[in-house]
Amino acid sequence: MTGSPVRVVLVDDQSLIRAGIASLLTGDDDNTGRRIEVIGEASDGAAALPLIRRTQPDVVLMDIRMPGTGGIEATRQIRADPACRNSAVLMLTTFDTDQEVLGALRAGADGYLLKDAGPFRLRSAVRCAADGEPVLSPAVARQVMSHAAAAVQLTPDPRLERLTLREREVLTALAQGEDNTTVARAMRLSPETVRTYVSRILAKLGATSRAQLVAIAHRSGLPEGGPTDVDIAAVCPGPPD
Repeated sequence: MTGSPVRVVLVDDQSLIRAGIASLLTGDDDNTGRRIEVIGEASDGAAALPLIRRTQPDVVLMDIRMPGTGGIEATRQIRADPACRNSAVLMLTTFDTDQEVLGALRAGADGYLLKDAGPFRLRSAVRCAADGEPVLSPAVARQVMSHAAAAVQLTPDPRLERLTLREREVLTALAQGEDNTTVARAMRLSPETVRTYVSRILAKLGATSRAQLVAIAHRSGLPEGGPTDVDIAAVCPGPPD
């Protein structure tokens, strides 16, 4: 394992659940990626906010339903607090209703993972979130895509004409939920080259985030196929547990 550790705060109202998650995160028997440290725990959103301000974690693993301040409202407060904005918020919950999934993402969550994820996928998701990659459970990714397809009338964005063929392929891959590493492997490029393409696409489309790029792509009817056959759920790929 290389690099500085990923620093994590756990927010869940059940102490036994927190202990189990902490054990899975720190008991890294796959020996890959950055080491993970649990630097703090909170039992609800109200207790989490001052803890996050004080410890500045890389990732906050947040439950949805908790007494007092729940996960969605806590995420909204984290995103509104300048002292907390550098921390990625990854929802970790058993609930996957449209209201909760979309509510969390609209509040500013960086990902949504279900608690049935195995140890490897959980650790991989935390590392992806720390690196700024989007993270969605497979079922949640399909759910979000389905909701977007049903709710959004396709309106091709004329700015897409500014993109080269390769840039359009990269945008399509992002809209499918693929991360930079997966795109690089599929297109036989280096991750640095993919990051350069993403920066160019952001500039050409006047976007400030990957999420905005995905929204533009979906409104324009992408993905129509894309450069790979990787499932849209491969947001944070890894072998099955």
